[in-house]
Amino acid sequence: MHNFFRKSALVILTLAALTGISGSFASEETSFQQGNEYFRQKQYDKAIETYNLLVHSGFEGTSLFYNLGNAYYRTGKIGYAILYYEKALKLSPGDEDIIHNLNLANLKITDKVESLPEFFIFQWWEGLLAFFSTSGWTVTAYIFYLLLVFSTGFYFYTKNPFHQKTILIGGVVTLFLLLITAALLSIRLNRELSLKNGIIVENIVNVKLSPDSGSDDAFIVHEGLKVILEDKVENWIKVRLQDGKLGWIPREDVKVI
Repeated sequence: MHNFFRKSALVILTLAALTGISGSFASEETSFQQGNEYFRQKQYDKAIETYNLLVHSGFEGTSLFYNLGNAYYRTGKIGYAILYYEKALKLSPGDEDIIHNLNLANLKITDKVESLPEFFIFQWWEGLLAFFSTSGWTVTAYIFYLLLVFSTGFYFYTKNPFHQKTILIGGVVTLFLLLITAALLSIRLNRELSLKNGIIVENIVNVKLSPDSGSDDAFIVHEGLKVILEDKVENWIKVRLQDGKLGWIPREDVKVI
């Protein structure tokens, strides 16, 4: 599997960045490198344990999730491998290494669920939304905002009519792009808050018609399948498959991406 092990340090350490805990980066970086060393030595269970300590501490990072997915893949836990590849891809959309390994892992799942057909415009729209992560769209919107502020200031600074006309046109274009980017960011944020996807992590799961262990089985799903999480009742999660099938499964059988 090409580029199966990523040696780079944690790219995103969200908790440390937000809380400013002094010395935490060095400590977590040491743990990350220890996990990498276990991986190099093919001690995958120890690598998983070390990486998971970081995850449970609240740290996130493309390399952390990517390496954890690789370690799970090596131990044959395809559901968890896909889960962490998806988490890594969520932080770094378009990363070729992640996409490659995720595709290889998906070849090993049992369920081959065909998505409902989409009109090509909706496919184009979904591709546009996925072009950047939420942080990527935020940075892009901020750049357009700074360009708009700069162009507005320069418009009033220059006295040359030609320059003013050029800047005015550029400002209108920048404003349009800012509005589009802000709209895409808003939609992306709303989706992350309201729409959740998950990965089945148990080998075989009997999906129930209702949130009750005594309910009839609706269908069966297997480890690694990606589902949409629609509702929850106590220890049950309502899931929707890509082909539209609905049912309830125990909460511990699925993990949120």
